[in-house]
Amino acid sequence: MDFTEGLVDTAYRAYEKKLLKLVKEGKIPKHVGIIMDGNRRFARELDMKPTQGHREGKDKLEEVIEWCREIGIKILTVYAFSTENFKRSREEVLELMRLFIENLKKAADDERVHKNKIRIKVIGQREVLPEELREAIEYAEERTKNYDEFFFNIAIAYGGREEIIKAIKEIAQEVKDGKLEVEDITEETVRKHLYTGDLPDPDLILRTSGEERISNFLLWQSAYSEFYFADIYWPTFRKIDFLRAIRSYQMRQRRFGR
Repeated sequence: MDFTEGLVDTAYRAYEKKLLKLVKEGKIPKHVGIIMDGNRRFARELDMKPTQGHREGKDKLEEVIEWCREIGIKILTVYAFSTENFKRSREEVLELMRLFIENLKKAADDERVHKNKIRIKVIGQREVLPEELREAIEYAEERTKNYDEFFFNIAIAYGGREEIIKAIKEIAQEVKDGKLEVEDITEETVRKHLYTGDLPDPDLILRTSGEERISNFLLWQSAYSEFYFADIYWPTFRKIDFLRAIRSYQMRQRRFGR
């Protein structure tokens, strides 16, 4: 590292430290949702296979979990694989499934997960996933089911519209079975039938890669969420970018439709 690079690095670290202090002094969002976008474009620009981009993205996620814990965020929900992603090449889909299996098993046995009491939960249509992945999901969830210090939700084979349809069908069945009156259906009724029914809605939803849409992610839950779009690919998402997103959230006045 030459003298100029050293100065830039020092300035960056000083700014990151200052920003971290400001964030910790502000109101911390309880639940953050992240659309981890840009793995493939990141790989393409570096002449790598898309699968390598996904592996780089996996490493970034581990960092972000630590950043969340550092500032006091209690719930993190990440969009890892949508129902539409099954339309990608067979090679890429298979590699992603292998990556999920590998890392769910690894997380379930990671001493950091148990030390920090992190509960792992996968949300989405499990019935369309490979059996080995379903087994890995069950293993991770079973090993962490009693933890409540940090809630880590991974959306795999997930679609917001599908989630709402699932809730509607379950409620309709309750009405049909005489367990529920139509007049008694409320927002709370619907909420209880969502994948995240036992958690508060996200305060902030963050998306990387510069795209400004939510792509069928937590449609019901994000009704009053704040949104932040970072013009940077997920694997290159820095701590300073994360802190800027949280700081932006802190500087907004949330009205919840009022």
